[in-house]
Amino acid sequence: MKQRCERCNEGLPVTAEAYVCSYECTYCPRCAKALSVRCPNCGGELVRRPRRTTGLPAIAVRTPGRIVRLLRRPARRRSGQAR
Repeated sequence: MKQRCERCNEGLPVTAEAYVCSYECTYCPRCAKALSVRCPNCGGELVRRPRRTTGLPAIAVRTPGRIVRLLRRPARRRSGQAR
């Protein structure tokens, strides 16, 4: 999540209210209102940014073991790449 408004450069901590378009352009509430809740970059609607309710450790506890194993697996080398 971006932590600055793209229009006025105001700081937006992850806990702050902010608005985003589908391309994740991020605006503070004041700028979103001034823009009539429309992204000036893509013309899409600006919606309230979802809040993160947990941190990475809490997410890791809920992640199924098969996904954790996949994430821990070393990247495969493609054939023809130098070692």
